[in-house]
Amino acid sequence: MSFEITILGSSAAVPVKGRHMTSQHVRIGNQQFLIDCGEATQHQLINLGISLHKIEHIFISHLHGDHFFGLPGLLSTMNMQRRTDPLYIHGPRGLDEVLLANFKHTKTDLSFKVFLYDNPTMFPEVIYENEKLTVETIPLTHRVPCTGFLFREKQKQYRIIPEKLPSGLPFEAFRALKRGEDIDFQGEQIFYKNVTLPPRKSRSYAFCSDTKYSKSVISKVYGVDLLYHESTFMHRHLDRANTTFHTTAHQAGTVAKEAKVGELLIGHFSARYGDLNNLLEEAREEFPNTELAKEGKQFTILERE
Repeated sequence: MSFEITILGSSAAVPVKGRHMTSQHVRIGNQQFLIDCGEATQHQLINLGISLHKIEHIFISHLHGDHFFGLPGLLSTMNMQRRTDPLYIHGPRGLDEVLLANFKHTKTDLSFKVFLYDNPTMFPEVIYENEKLTVETIPLTHRVPCTGFLFREKQKQYRIIPEKLPSGLPFEAFRALKRGEDIDFQGEQIFYKNVTLPPRKSRSYAFCSDTKYSKSVISKVYGVDLLYHESTFMHRHLDRANTTFHTTAHQAGTVAKEAKVGELLIGHFSARYGDLNNLLEEAREEFPNTELAKEGKQFTILERE
């Protein structure tokens, strides 16, 4: 099953040449999700050949414009193209008022149903779940209520070794063995450990949007395969980071190191920095396996034994 994250935007507060506002596309198996929707997100989706209509859930971290101003336009385009599938939006309290006011005053009747859910901001909570994965909020520390999102695969099943099984085994017996259950077949007991391989490890991705450096985040993202953490400023601008409730690249690297994550992506770069390599080098001093969240770049979380 695929697990891919595509960067649509990586700029903080205002766009700059080559950097759009924050947004990411997540593909897990046959499901597609959008995290944040800054201005021009739909342009980026179109440029990268990603279908707007296959997005099922949109997760908005907080009500600052660089993270959601692209949402009314995206919904309007979906409507113009006569989308019919429902859309589920998980965002901060008040997002519904913003969207309803927009469509009220533009006299827009959407061709599809939109279901809006308020994100809990004080504690982690699973806000979406299906048979294969969960999405959980990560409380963050910002000037307005803000949450990150943790995408995590559920425990996978044991893998059958076909040549170790007798012929004629019913389908339900296969399912039981995959669940890690011993079975009886034609008077013979079959132990799942003798005919299966261990499940592959579950994969995880954590998106930490705008936040002041906080040690509480470390426990929430501990051990994830891939962590995106905002890195708005260089550490020499720590005072500015503290004033605006943002994080430095050095601090993001510290979070990744202490949380023992697999890989770190840094983004949400201040417009004051034209060359992002200095931010990258600063984060790598703390956590070497760090990459820039460059627009159009795709990051794949591979399955592991």
